[in-house]
Formats: sequence, structure tokens, C-alpha cells
Amino acid sequence: MPNPLLAKHEWLKPLTPRNPHESHRVATPLELLFDLIFVVAIATAGQQLHHSIVENHWAHGLTLYFMVFFALWWAWMNFSWFASAYDNDDAIYRILTFIQIIGSLVIAAGIPFAFQQQDFDVIIIGYVIMRLSLVTQWFRVAVNDLERRQTALRYAFGIIIVQVGWLLFHFTPINFTIYLFLLLVVMELSVPIFAEAHNMTPWHPHHISERYALLTIIVLGESIIGCFAAISDALSQQLFSTELLFLMIGGLLIMFTMWWAYFDHEVADRLVSQKRAFIWGYGHFFIFVSIAALGAGLAAAVDVVTHQTEVSGQQVAYFVAVSLIIYNVTLWFLHELHHLSGFKRWLYPITTIVVLCIPMFIQSLGYSIFAIAIVYALRLIFSKCYLAK
Repeated sequence: MPNPLLAKHEWLKPLTPRNPHESHRVATPLELLFDLIFVVAIATAGQQLHHSIVENHWAHGLTLYFMVFFALWWAWMNFSWFASAYDNDDAIYRILTFIQIIGSLVIAAGIPFAFQQQDFDVIIIGYVIMRLSLVTQWFRVAVNDLERRQTALRYAFGIIIVQVGWLLFHFTPINFTIYLFLLLVVMELSVPIFAEAHNMTPWHPHHISERYALLTIIVLGESIIGCFAAISDALSQQLFSTELLFLMIGGLLIMFTMWWAYFDHEVADRLVSQKRAFIWGYGHFFIFVSIAALGAGLAAAVDVVTHQTEVSGQQVAYFVAVSLIIYNVTLWFLHELHHLSGFKRWLYPITTIVVLCIPMFIQSLGYSIFAIAIVYALRLIFSKCYLAK
């Protein structure tokens, strides 16, 4: 039973589970602050990927980008699902969330060092700050939610064990880094599966779907801003051209269509089982990473069109196309596939094939991206207007 003496004080309330069927459950101002500051790190990763593309360091840039983005996404996701189940909004909860925000800013500060010097010191420090703050929250849950005490302890000790692995990761020889990283990723992904197997935490389906939707909007907006910055720089140098105009229109059309496709269906009612929740939650990694990568690709495309880099335009076109395809296929699998039938079910894959072929036949980068945008938009219009009848 909660201690009534503690419950009187706003600074320390029992961290008991929230009602998963609570009506009108929406994101809190603290969660919105977390997202807005957290996206600073995502934007920094996108900027570094943009620089790697224009410098023609594809393998190096993409490897580091996926490594960094996983750490960011995983920290955000763990916070979001925990908050959905246990946000009691007392002072300690707020302070521990502020500490996680500080950790995300430390990670953001370390991203350039990781890309330029392969130095993960600062990123690991930031990650430790975020994870240990979350561990403290899970220990609070273990004290106050006796029904899920074992689940909370599994989370807490699982995170600690994997965090020790990340610290050891820093001291490994560079030729083993990628293999140890993949092992630690598997371990990270396994902790919630192991913990929730005992007794599922009471997360709120509508709240969770809103949290993911908000981050999708923020990452889309950040990608548009990154692309706009590149365009603004080109215009300030009087490098405007017809091809750049088509690139601008195509890039915006892609982003708007991505937004429309994501928000076309309500998904909260489908999150009715642990299996579906894990697939949907984990699958969003590819949603977020593809949006941010596409933004970096469009910014790099501006540099190519304005002749500010020697990287191949066709390479960048394929990068944009593949990023859009990853988003397209993931969205098809997570949101669309379950309620489509007949020809509708295969419209997404057909569009994917067409998009992938466009850079092969249209050599000019700006026009190629414009054509990709038109095909993707027509797929949406066709499926909503014609096939909806």
C-alpha cells in the first residue's frame, strides 16, 4: 500500500501504475519538452550524415549514423514507454527526466566527435546519464508497484548489465567495434522482451501512438529545416537554377506525402497485444531513421545541384530513393498491410520498384527527385481517391 505520508508531498509521490484505459490521455508538457530538446541530437546526427555524403564518405558516414541514431532512438523509446505507464509527475520524476534531457544534450555534443574522430567518449557519457536516470525510475517502480516488482527489477538490472557492456565497448579494438555494437543492440532489444514477459507494464495505447506521432512530426519538420538551410545557403550565393526549383518542390512534396501517409490511419486500437506492441514500437526505428536520412540526402542533393560537391548525383538520388523506400515499406507493414486486400495490398511494393528505377533513367538529380515525389504522391492519391471507392 502507498505510504499516505509520502503521498501528501508533491515532491515525492508513489510511482504507481497509471490506468491504461484513462480517457483523454495526451502527451504532457514535460514529454513535449523532452521531444523538442531530444531532436537536437537527431538534427546533429543528420547534419553529420549530410557532411559525410557530400564528402563521399558513404560507408563511414552511414555506419556511424546508424550507430548514433540507434542510441538516440532507444533512449527516447525507453523513456516514452516508461512515462506512458508510470508518469506520476512528482518533483523527483521531473528532475530525473531533466537529467535524461541533459544526457541527450551530452550525446548531441559528442556526435561530431564520433563522426570526425571516431571518438565515442562524450556519447557514452551522455548515454550513461540517460540510462542511470531511467534505472532509478525503475527501482522506484519496484518499491511502489508490487504487482510488477519483478518486471521493474528485470528492467533495472537488464539496463545496468547492458550499460556495463557499452562501457566495455569503448575499450575494444576498433576492428571488433561493429560486432560488439551489434551484440549490444541485440541485448538492448532483448531487455524489454525479457522484462515484459513476466507482467506487462500498463502503457496507454492512445498515449503511445500519440508520442510516436509527435516524434514523427518533429523529425519530418527537422528534415525540412535542414533541407531549407541548404537551399537558403545556395540562394544567398546566387546559385538558383530551374533544377534547384524542381528539387525544392520535389523535396517538399515528398515530406508532405510522407506526413499524409503516416497519419492516414488510427493505430492505437491495434496495439492490443504485447507482440503487436513490440513489432510496432521497434519497427518505428526504420520510420524515424529513414525520415532523418532522407532529410540529410535532400540537403546533400542541394549541394550537388548547386555544384558545391563532387559526389555523384546518381548516388545521392539512389540514397534519397532508398530512404523513401525504407519509410514506405515500413509504413506499409506497420500501418497498411493489415487492412488492405487485392491490388491495394501490392500498390506500395509496386511504387517501391518504380521509385528505385527512376534514378536509373533520369540522370539529372533535381528532376529525378521531383519524379520520385510525383510517383509517391500519385500512389497516395490513387489509393485514397480511386481505390477507396
